[in-house]
Amino acid sequence: MAGDTRLAGRLTLPADAGGLVVFVHGSGSSRHSPRNRYVAAFLNGAGLGTLLFDLLTPQEEADRGNVFDIELLAARLGGTLAWLRDRPATAQLPVGLFGASTGAAAALWAAAEPDAGIAAVVSRGGRPDLAAPRLSHVQAPTLLVVGGLDTVVLQLNQAAAAMLRCEHRLSVVPGATHLFEEPGTLQAAAALARAWFANHLPALGRAA
Repeated sequence: MAGDTRLAGRLTLPADAGGLVVFVHGSGSSRHSPRNRYVAAFLNGAGLGTLLFDLLTPQEEADRGNVFDIELLAARLGGTLAWLRDRPATAQLPVGLFGASTGAAAALWAAAEPDAGIAAVVSRGGRPDLAAPRLSHVQAPTLLVVGGLDTVVLQLNQAAAAMLRCEHRLSVVPGATHLFEEPGTLQAAAALARAWFANHLPALGRAA
């Protein structure tokens, strides 16, 4: 439940999970995204829990304006995070966000909330520039992963990185286009995400 809206999702919790990564998919995608499912399985193998969920109901998705409404998507993410904190199995886990395309903007928008409590953010081929008004308020360590051949998005990420005031890094995957469809590029992006979350989520969990 995100507020009064019931959203479909898949929650996977390995035994003794060191943290939980919530996936925020981009426009035209869903919890069934093969790329996000690949990355989620990669993170599960590292002992991290994952939640892949739909930010909109099927009826809402029919309105293309909702798909690009970053504030609406961020609000749905915020409601989903509140739901996770109310569940005994996930309440104590440090939480990271993994956003792709427009979902990365929603993730950063939500992470900028004063009480967000987000341990880390990873953007894959994201549009963090769409969250420009909020970027300077993000406190969670943020990794921006962009394909080396995705030149326009790379420029947008470089501009967004300059607005961030938190710990951040821009990592370029050589030979990758926007969807990381080239051999080995999605695995490279997943490995970067795993390392980023492994460095920030379990450490926070142990400190708590």
